Order: sequence, then structure tokens, then C-alpha cells
Amino acid sequence: MPQLDLDTLGRRFGAVQALDGVSLTLRSGEVHALMGENGAGKSTLIRILAGLDRPDTGAMRLDGNSLPLANPVAMRAAGLRFIHQELHAVRGLSVAENMHLDRPYPRRAGLVHWRKLNADAAAALARLGLDRLDPRRPMTDLGAGDQMLVRIAGTLVGEAGAAPWLYVMDEPTAALTTAESERLFEVIGELVRQGAGVLYVSHRMPEVLRLAHRVTVLRDGKHVSTRPMAETGQDRIIEEMTGRSLSGLFPERRSDILGETILEVHGLSAGALRSADFDLRAGEILGVAGVSGSGRGALLRAILGELRARAGEVRLDGRALIGGPAQAWARGLAYVPRERRSEGLMLGRAITENVALPHLGPLARAGLFLDPRRQAGLAEEQGRRVRLKAASLTQACEELSGGNQQKVLFARALAGGPRVLLLDEPTRGVDIGARFEIYRLIRQLSDEGLGVVMASSDLPELLGLSDRVAVMRDGRLAEIVTAEGLSEAGLLQRFYHQDGRENAA
Repeated sequence: MPQLDLDTLGRRFGAVQALDGVSLTLRSGEVHALMGENGAGKSTLIRILAGLDRPDTGAMRLDGNSLPLANPVAMRAAGLRFIHQELHAVRGLSVAENMHLDRPYPRRAGLVHWRKLNADAAAALARLGLDRLDPRRPMTDLGAGDQMLVRIAGTLVGEAGAAPWLYVMDEPTAALTTAESERLFEVIGELVRQGAGVLYVSHRMPEVLRLAHRVTVLRDGKHVSTRPMAETGQDRIIEEMTGRSLSGLFPERRSDILGETILEVHGLSAGALRSADFDLRAGEILGVAGVSGSGRGALLRAILGELRARAGEVRLDGRALIGGPAQAWARGLAYVPRERRSEGLMLGRAITENVALPHLGPLARAGLFLDPRRQAGLAEEQGRRVRLKAASLTQACEELSGGNQQKVLFARALAGGPRVLLLDEPTRGVDIGARFEIYRLIRQLSDEGLGVVMASSDLPELLGLSDRVAVMRDGRLAEIVTAEGLSEAGLLQRFYHQDGRENAA
């Protein structure tokens, strides 16, 4: 069975030592997780594996034989394949055509042999248990999860040279739903059963704990540890990644700061939200929990006015909110969406433009012309507040790490001086270090008197930050419970109406 040894790899970029003597062994037939904060060296290591970057020191050996460095063709011939979160699918082509993008189409008499092209694609899909996907179907008909599976299956079509045996998956579930991620996990399991290895890079700890046989932790470009998953766990991995224990992940909460009621939601029904009633006090963090499809996100969008209400009302500081998101923002209701890349940011535009987007009126001179100095001043002030790390405020958001992109959204939300902050999965796709900074920011804002409504699928996050937790079931806000003393198991039971009432609030 193949084995790839990475021996004391080092790579420096100017004054930054991105990798510092990292050694690692990757084996077929197992999932090997690679963990580390942004800047730990993961991306540099992947680029070296792909042959896109040459290390300053070290070597790579496949079954004891040296591999040429900085040679993508050689790495492909050695059986390595790379699956990234960006799908790069050609949506106008069929599934089978997408599976053949990096290899010649089969031909007969000088013409494309469409029957063989579709048959080869169907055979590759069947190898991974994906018979349900029709190779003739347009790629545009598929969701992100199935497009990811098609891309993986495409590596099994018409291979010349070494068959693929090592898959490097970099944040593969970042854009997938829970159901799509489950299908990906099934395919990963099938790849491993067939003898392939997977190097799995993800910020999502539950995925790593579930999938990986071994885990390697990098910090500041150095190798910290490699252990069988059975010999480690979440607490130890987080401590090795960050230098902090899990108990220090959530900042301390003062218990004497809750103020007057600032947000009232009564009989609200909109979109997938069937019914919701609750009040929010100044300085309170209300978590919103429930299984996928329970209405977590719909509740926030209904409060914001993005979903038109069928019934009920929302009152902010005693006055009804009538209208859409623009009025809500103007009145002091700010929103951080679930998908920062597709719903929140203009990725190709500067940080200053992204922060200013919902606040253009106050930034204009005479109400007509945008004042660049006011815009830059606003972005600078809020950037400091959220501890944004960027080369400059003119830097495009697409060049920032996931954590700093998320901080841009927080800076935008805070720039208007909101009374209530609506957060939908506020730490989705960011590393542990960035999570700590975001948790500290949320807690600081609540201490300053902001009300926070936070929808999250991360149970430790909900219990570690929230004062109370609103449990959603089938589109209804079913109950609100006190977070203190509530366990993850107890919260999960409430998702399915298997609860006691000792924590009811």
C-alpha cells in the first residue's frame, strides 16, 4: 500500500517562516486530519504537495523513492488528487463532460465517442456508490454537494499512470449543507475502503473527530503532534492549535448587566417560520437552536424583514418595525448572514467599501456624494474594534482569511451603532483562534448593552455564549430554556421534544 513521507519541509516567504521542519507520513487506507489555525502552515504544505511551491529544505518520498519538487505533473502521476471548497465546475456542461475536463474525451473515427464518455463516467460514479447521478444530466441541475461528489468521481475516469490513491481535501464541506456533507462522508468512507488515503483539512472539529484515523497539528509553521485519534480528543487538539485550553475558549460573563426589553417578537410568521414569540433584553445573548430545517435562519430573516411577515410583529425599543431590511438597519437592527462569501461580502471590493455598504447615506456629503475620508475613517474605527488583520483597508476581501472576512461583516454590522445584533452561524468556517476572538467580541458587545440573537448549529457555542436558548421545532419557536446548567445532550433532547422542564425560562 502506498505511503508518502514528508521529511523536514521548510518554506520561508521573506521574513515569515511559513513551514519550519515539518515531517509527516501519509498512508493509504486512512483519513489523516491536518489541523491548525490560519497561518499555521496548512496551505503552504498543500501547495508543496501539489507541486505548486518548492520548499527551501526537506524532501518527499513515495514508498522510499524521492519525488521531484515543484512539479505538478509528477505529483499527479504519483497518484495525488486535490479537492478544494471552490468547485470550478462548468455548469453548462453535463456531469460526464465535467468529469472529463482534465483529460481527452474518448473518440471514435475522429469524433467524440459520447456513449463511451457517458459509460466511463457512469462506471466511475458507480465505484463510489453514486449510481443515482445521471452522467448526462446538466451540471447546473446539481447542488454544491453533488457537484463535489462528481468532482471526486471524475478522478477515477480514464486515468493514465498511477491511479489516484491520496486525496487532499481542503475545507470540502465549507459550502455544503448538512445533508450534502453526509453524502460526502459516505464517499470518503468508500474511498478508504477501496484503499485510498485522505488528507482532510477542516476547521470543523466534529467532522475531524468523526472521520479521522490520525490527526496532525501545526502551529506557527511547526509540527506540534501527530497522534491516532483514539489517543487524543477535542480539548487536546484545541490546546495544541491555540496554546489555550478549551475551558478558556468562552470569555467569562458578568451576571448583572441585563437591562430593559429592547426587542419584542410576537406571533411572527414568515417564510419557513410558522410562529415565534419572545422578548430580548439589553445585554442578553439569546441562542437559537434546532435541527437543520427547524427554522433557525428563517427566524432571523423574518425579524430583519427579509422575509415578509404573514402574521405578527417585531418591535424595537417599543416601536413596530414596518418595512424591509433597509428600515431595520436604519432603526438599529444589524445582521451578520450565514454565508459570508455568497450573502455578505463583495469579495472583489475593498474592506472600506464592504464596511460602508449599508451606511452610505450618513457617509455622503450633502446627501449626494460619498465622502472617501468618512468611509475610510469608519472602516478604520470599526476595524480596530473587531481586531481586523489586513495589509490595508484597501485590500480586497477575497484576499483575507475566513476569520478576517467574518470580522469585516462584524465591522459593518457595528458601524451603524446597532441596538440588536442578529448573528446566523457567526463562526461558520473560521479556525479556532478566530473563533475565540469572535466569541470575545460578542461577549464584549453584550457587556456594552447590545442585545444579541444568535442562531448556531454548534452546541458548545450556544451553551458557552448564550444566556437563554430558543429551541426551534418544525418552524416554531417551541420553548426558551436557561443555558446555565444545560448540557449538550439535554439540548439535543429538546430538539426532538424529549425534555424535562427544569431549565424552562
